[in-house]
Amino acid sequence: MPPRIRTRVTAVVTAAATACALAPALPAAAAGPRFTPGAPGGGDSYYPAEGNGGYDVGHYDLALSYAPKTNALNATARVSARATKNLSRFNLDLKQLKVKSVKVNGKPARYTRKGQELIITPRKGLRKGAKFTVTVVYGGTPKPITRPDIGTFGWIKTPDGAYVVSEPDAASTWFPGSDHPQDKATFTYRVNVPKGTQVFSNGIPGPQTTKGGRTTFVWNERSPMATYLAMLAIGKFTVKRGKTKSGTPVITAVAPNRVSELKNLHEGTIKALNWEEKVFGKYPFATSGGIRVGVDVAFSLETQSRPIYGYSPDQATIVHELAHQWFGDSVSVRRWKDIWLNEGFATYAEWLWDEQNGGPTAQATFDSLYNQPTSWKYYKEMWTARKTGDPGADQMFTITPYYRGGMTLHALRKRIGDKAFFTLLKAWTRMNKDGNVNTAQFIALAEKISHKQLDRLFHEWLYTKYKPTKW
Repeated sequence: MPPRIRTRVTAVVTAAATACALAPALPAAAAGPRFTPGAPGGGDSYYPAEGNGGYDVGHYDLALSYAPKTNALNATARVSARATKNLSRFNLDLKQLKVKSVKVNGKPARYTRKGQELIITPRKGLRKGAKFTVTVVYGGTPKPITRPDIGTFGWIKTPDGAYVVSEPDAASTWFPGSDHPQDKATFTYRVNVPKGTQVFSNGIPGPQTTKGGRTTFVWNERSPMATYLAMLAIGKFTVKRGKTKSGTPVITAVAPNRVSELKNLHEGTIKALNWEEKVFGKYPFATSGGIRVGVDVAFSLETQSRPIYGYSPDQATIVHELAHQWFGDSVSVRRWKDIWLNEGFATYAEWLWDEQNGGPTAQATFDSLYNQPTSWKYYKEMWTARKTGDPGADQMFTITPYYRGGMTLHALRKRIGDKAFFTLLKAWTRMNKDGNVNTAQFIALAEKISHKQLDRLFHEWLYTKYKPTKW
């Protein structure tokens, strides 16, 4: 290149470089969102595999076809949820049953099984905040779970059908979901059974349709509900209907071999609800009642809006299970270690019922338990075996969270006085309706209402393994 041309080119290059240096920098190309898997568990120390991370369930729509003779279940679950992070994949809890297909937002999705985890990978990532629906077609023969600390629970076969009680972790034996109280959702059930068979569940009954010798029953629970409170009772029942004083519809059903118990259960339910509304505040759900199944088992359960009774209930049992509609069902634990917030409150409801309905005072009940000698066979169970406020995964349903939990509330009542205590009960249920709570929140509210410092009292009663003497 001749020198003159080289000089000219150099000048042009230099000018261009100067212009680039003075011009504003162009923005880098925006990176796409990063998608990562949701956690396979909800983080509970007692049940780490239960629940799932990365999304929040809003609604379950369960279409179930059941054959009572063979105990065969064919089902489609539509789970509506919202992503709480950018999800590349997510899990549902599902034990035992066989999955036939999975779709996310109507499109086939890849899935694998690992233990109780159904691991789902949609065609494309789900952005944080996005609503999505996962449809799982599945079936098989649901089997109950048997544990030494609880007994048999889950899907339980009866001579003419089945019933389901799922606390704490058996909901995933009959439908896929996020099986932890932290992830509450509304429910729709569409249950198809042979004509002449009845179906009861949570919430409000919908239309019934019969076709080809089979009937479909629809039930809707429109208040958020923990999965372990989801309930079915399938078979033949005698039914009684009524209302509470405040107008809540009450539907009570008993198996044919338990008809003699219907009057007591129905009237006892209405009587208990009328009283509990005075003590705990407005009933939190749209309907109530009770189901007495035709086989005897060792426990009853506070299934939301309509408890299931496994044995002939006395009035104390009815009061206990219905008290759970406030304490446990509407106001649910955030972690299972706080189970005393369910069972201690329902137990103390029994003592209050006695006190206000001609029985022993709550103080007399407290004194009777407190003054039992060391030779009492339950002494160790009550005082030294475990902590009330954190009893352990296999100790949740022992007398400690029940009786010592109830005694904790009575000790609190004596410390802050009746006015503050009963104000606290109503404030707790009102402020936390449809929500999840922990013990620290209850202590904070108790201190706020009473204007007293209560750390020592709660420490002594909830977090020690000895019999409190001063608090």
